[in-house]
Order: sequence, then C-alpha cells, then structure tokens
Amino acid sequence: MSDTLMPKGFRSAGVSCGLKRKGRLDLALVVADRAVPAAAVFTRNLVAAAPVHLSREHIADGRVRAVVINAGNANACTGVQGMADALATAEALAAQLGCATQDVIVCSTGVIGVPLPVDKVIAGCTDAVAALDTSGSEAVASAIMTTDTFPKRVVRTLDVAGRLITVEGIAKGSGMIRPDMATMLAVITTDAPLTSGACDTALRMACGRTFNRVTVDGDTSTNDAAVLLASGDAGGADIDEGHADYPAIASVIEQVTSELSRMIARDGEGATKLVVVTVTGAVDESDAEKAAFAVAESLLVKTALFGNDANWGRVAAAVGRSGARLAPESLAITFAGIEVCRFGGAVPFDEEEALLALKRDEVDVLIDLGVGAASATVLTCDLSYEYVRINGEYRS
Repeated sequence: MSDTLMPKGFRSAGVSCGLKRKGRLDLALVVADRAVPAAAVFTRNLVAAAPVHLSREHIADGRVRAVVINAGNANACTGVQGMADALATAEALAAQLGCATQDVIVCSTGVIGVPLPVDKVIAGCTDAVAALDTSGSEAVASAIMTTDTFPKRVVRTLDVAGRLITVEGIAKGSGMIRPDMATMLAVITTDAPLTSGACDTALRMACGRTFNRVTVDGDTSTNDAAVLLASGDAGGADIDEGHADYPAIASVIEQVTSELSRMIARDGEGATKLVVVTVTGAVDESDAEKAAFAVAESLLVKTALFGNDANWGRVAAAVGRSGARLAPESLAITFAGIEVCRFGGAVPFDEEEALLALKRDEVDVLIDLGVGAASATVLTCDLSYEYVRINGEYRS
C-alpha cells in the first residue's frame, strides 16, 4: 500500500541548496520528534566518504534524532576538510533541532573527490528544518536522487495487538551498485517500539537478504549507508529480538527493503529490464550466492540480455568460474521460463519465442547447480549503450 504520511513521530523535507543544477531538490532531512532507537550499516569500501566515518561514530550509542542527506557531492576523498565539513553539517543541524551533534546522521552522494560546498548545505538545512512536514517523503525521495530516473519509496503497514504499525523506506541508487552492506542510500522509519538492538538485528537481516543481493555494475560505492529509526509512537511496550511481535515487524521491514531493492535494480543506469537471477541446487547458500553474483555481474550475460539473446553458454561459463561447487553434467539453465540447458548440454528451443520472452520488463534466469538443496536470488539488470553514455558523461 502507499500513503502520503510517514510513520508517527517523524517529519521530513526535501529542498534545493544549489548542489544540483537548475534548482533541483538536492538536500533531504528526516527528523524524529526526539532521539529514538536506531541502527545503521555502511559500505565496506575502504575508501569510505567522510560522512560514513562520522556517522559510524554517531550511531554507536544506538540513538538518532535526524538524518540529513545531500545529493550532488559525495564528500569522499576530501581529506581532513571533508571530515570537518561533515561535522559542521551535523553541528549546524543539531543546533537548529536542539539535539546533540552525535544524534545526527550525515549522508552524501554524488561526485567523488570534490570539496563539499558546506555553506550551501548548512543553509539548506535551515530551509529544510523550516519545511519539515509529515507528508514530506516524496520530496525526500526526489532530493536524494543522482542518476536515478524515478524516486524510490515504499510504505507498508501491519496490525500488532490491535495497533497499526507503519514502516516506510526511501532509497536512491542507480549506478555504482554492488552493495557490500546496504545500497547507495536508504532511510527506513517505523513507529514500532523497537529497541536499538532490535533495530540493528532487523536491519542487518533485511540488508543481507535484499540490498546486499543487488548488483548493477559490480562497483561498491564509497558512500553506501542504510539507516533504520523506530519512534515507538504506535504505542505498546518495547519490542526486542525476543519479543513475540518482533518477527512480524522484522518481516515487514524486509518486505520494504526487498521492494526498494527491486526498484534499484530496475533503475540501473541505462537498464531496459530487471533481471532476477536465481541459483538452486547448491551445496550451501554461500555457493548459491557466489554463482548468482557471477552471472548477474557478467558483462557478457548482461549484454546478451540487452540484445534479447538467450545465449546460455555465457551463463554456464560465469557459473563455472564463480568458485561455487557444481556438477557440470547436471547443470540446468532456464531463460524467462524457457529451458535452454539440461544435463549440462543444449535443449532445443524456439529462438523467436525466446526473443519475445526476453523483451519483457522483467526476466528470470534460473540455474540449477545439481549438487545440493540451497538457493539464492540476486537482482540485476541488463547493460545497454545508455549505461556507457551516462557514465561517460557523468561529470560533464
């Protein structure tokens, strides 16, 4: 379902502070009425941006009041000045909200290696605080976009002991996507009374099964961050990981991140279709994931899918080099519901039927390794001429 309002206890805003061209929205703010239980996960890229380093420190106590995100400048590879600018942003926003500096999470996305125009960002924070509203989520989703072609927002609700609980997720991501924790940027809010520990467990589980199984181009960003905040304004006693109501809430959080993941893969730079790669018959889940990522990140597979070509040999080759254990004589491959490989060899199929099937907006690629019962699914997209153009002209 969709709703115009955020979960209870939150307000948000998206404004223009002059980082993007033509007055486009480029600064987003999500604020809780008070510091609330929260958790965050960040990129594992060793060349992490200044806001990642700062926010890792700020989330350590498990409480957050506000998340501020600027788009158009990554504040990455900016040295000591970059750290000072990220801290100055947090300090300025904290002063306006009347909270501790460490209760502010700072996120940035955009071009790497360019000094952050921090004065513009701080001025934008002032404008955003003035614009805070319970219906500001659409503006937030638009403000954090870079090469995204559409805003990404998902809202789900559930009934827990007669109380309506809302979970909202907002994300951005289109290129430089091979998450090694989460995605480019995501903010998830809920009015469930989760503890900080429950937030951390639910977020990490959700990211592991969804955001961490998305790849557009195999590149892990310097700025990836996902944050979960729980206001508790839906009412009721605190819910930790051992509470009877925790699994239902954690499941809805994962549903939200799953939907956002599909949006990110579908919106891969220059993509014409969402590709769902599922590996079955693996010895364990780790092997299944290895094989699925090898296929999802193969340039030869991705370009074949762009050309609507059921070239299953490229899939077999990718699986074979993945490091996953398999039985070549038992390998089976299906494209868009059409079996093309069985027992490691070709299966006759109608090329015209396959061409039409692969032209769909969503294509499934199924691979059976033939050695076990474990499985994993990875989301990706095709690779088009437009991907090269977008990234060739990224700084133009």
